[in-house]
Formats: sequence, C-alpha cells, structure tokens
Amino acid sequence: MQFKVPQFIDIEDKVVGNLSFKQFAYLAGGAGLCYISIRLLPSFVSLFLVPALAGLALALAFIKVNDKPFAHILEAFVRYYLKSRLYLWKKQKSKPQNKTDTKESSPLRATLSESKLKTLSWSLDVIDPKGK
Repeated sequence: MQFKVPQFIDIEDKVVGNLSFKQFAYLAGGAGLCYISIRLLPSFVSLFLVPALAGLALALAFIKVNDKPFAHILEAFVRYYLKSRLYLWKKQKSKPQNKTDTKESSPLRATLSESKLKTLSWSLDVIDPKGK
C-alpha cells in the first residue's frame, strides 16, 4: 500500500485572501491597536505611536530574517535583554620568578619540566601495585 507524503509542509495555508492566519492576526491586531490608540490617547501621542504599531504589525506579518519569522527574532531580542548578565574579568599579576630560587627550592620542578611521558613511565616503574 502506498501512502501520499505531504509536500511543502513548511508553507502555511492561505486562509484570508493571500495571507496566512498568522499574518492576518498580526495585521488585524496591529490595526486594532492603532484604532484604540487614536481613539483613547491624545493626538500628539498617537501621532508617534500609530506608525510604530503599524510598522511592528507589518514587520511581524511579512519580514523574515534568515528564513525565520520576525516574531522569533523579536522574541530572542527581548529574552536577551531581559535576562540577567554579569561578566567579570579580573587580571591577576604574575609574580616574577628568579631562576636561582626555583632550582634550589624544589627538586620536583626538575621532574615537571621533563616531558610528561617520561614522568609517567617513571611513576609506573616506581609504583608497584603488588608490592614486590
């Protein structure tokens, strides 16, 4: 039995004219907010608010950035600026070492300066798990 595999599953269905349901909802919501701001707010405030709301509604409905809807970009922007961030960097001053002090003070320094393979082989030869 053969099954039909749906094609173009990443394309939204056109519901209202040439618009998908999301696009229609964004545009209708933006138009509603513009109407409410014109009716309820003073004219000098709504003069600046209405174009911003209309632009946001148009951007949400039609703009895609890197094949992602503008709503995802706006959500990432808001989440980034609302989360708390604290970046600390503290530079530590290194103490200058005198070559004569390091050689005399610890014999362990000489073994650490050799290659790690030689140190590992020496430690395996010295440590015997059976105690022989």
